[in-house]
Amino acid sequence: MEILRDWRAVPERARGASIALGNFDGVHRGHALILEAAHRARPDAPRAVLTFEPHPRELFRPEDPPFRLTLSAERAAALTALGVTVLYELPFDWPFSELSAEIFVTEILHRGLGARHLACGPDFAFGHRRGGDVGFLSARAEALGIGLSVVPLLTDTEGPISSTRIRRLLQEGYPERAASELGRPWAIRGPVITGDRRGRTLGFPTANIPLGRHLEPARGVYAVRVRLPDGTERPGVANLGRRPTVASGTPESRLEVHLFDFAGDLYGTELSIGLLHYLRPERRFPDLAALTAQIAEDAAKARRLLDLPLSPSA
Repeated sequence: MEILRDWRAVPERARGASIALGNFDGVHRGHALILEAAHRARPDAPRAVLTFEPHPRELFRPEDPPFRLTLSAERAAALTALGVTVLYELPFDWPFSELSAEIFVTEILHRGLGARHLACGPDFAFGHRRGGDVGFLSARAEALGIGLSVVPLLTDTEGPISSTRIRRLLQEGYPERAASELGRPWAIRGPVITGDRRGRTLGFPTANIPLGRHLEPARGVYAVRVRLPDGTERPGVANLGRRPTVASGTPESRLEVHLFDFAGDLYGTELSIGLLHYLRPERRFPDLAALTAQIAEDAAKARRLLDLPLSPSA
């Protein structure tokens, strides 16, 4: 995938694309339908997505708790897996937010990117104070000779599949249901930082990942699958939360991941941790012995859920 961030300097090879429009937070199954519609309309054109970084809500409501399902790198990886070859990831700052809907269509989509076709959901809005809607986009695109596909929301018995709904499922402790709506397990991607190395003394060394701007899902223990920098995947068990047994005060939540049957130095690398199954809520234990016994029980349960032997020799 080619990632471009300056709409004023798009190389000729990345012009004339069929472009899916939106924030694409999570890149869920509904987003995939928009991508399919863009490609189906112009299969001869480059498959492209236009999105924004940061998410507009992060600019307008910086006091909100972190809510992102996918940060830039994980979103790009998910879009690549769906066949996108060009990503226009436009910086969303205050000057950009003040551009009118007319400028967005004529200067960015038409002149800047040379769009041949557009695809979006029925609720797509853009421009200063969300002044442009699908009706405006349709009229202006037609006048400029650009095709447009408006894709209905993907729904099931509970209503439309959306990033908001997936966030709620994760916060309520249902990663399997979130994965069904995403089309893949939800993952947190981040750097491995130095922790207190307590896991080594308990017999379960961990890689520590800060949540950063990710949504915080239900605190507790998960069976996980970890993608390493070389692209290989390893199963494991993880605790996501504030470690009430060993941490004092109110530290920030973080993800501590123990990879099964793995030996290696991961400090400074970037991992992607897919949350597969929620095992139990986070809780405080009376002492380290009780904590260690529970970790062993959690690891055994995670192994069973991941169809792994209970020990390397089993």
